[in-house]
Amino acid sequence: MPASYRFTVRGRVQGVYFRQSTADEATRLGVEGWVRNCADGSVEGVAAGPAEALERLREWLCHGPPAARVDDLAWAAAESPPLGPGFRVLR
Repeated sequence: MPASYRFTVRGRVQGVYFRQSTADEATRLGVEGWVRNCADGSVEGVAAGPAEALERLREWLCHGPPAARVDDLAWAAAESPPLGPGFRVLR
């Protein structure tokens, strides 16, 4: 079973294509999971996959797409796996 992590990204991360860019990067890396906007202006998600791919996604989340400004990334092991195969943007 692959490792699973929950993440929360804070900064200028809504309205800058962060969710779709995260899904694109995760898919490119072969990571499954989901990402969504939160009411407090942050973005949260769950990612599962091989350790090396998860580390590369974590590194990418530290800066995100070009228009984003990441002030903080919380990254912690999660007990629950993602919602299904692939990586989805939740509304």
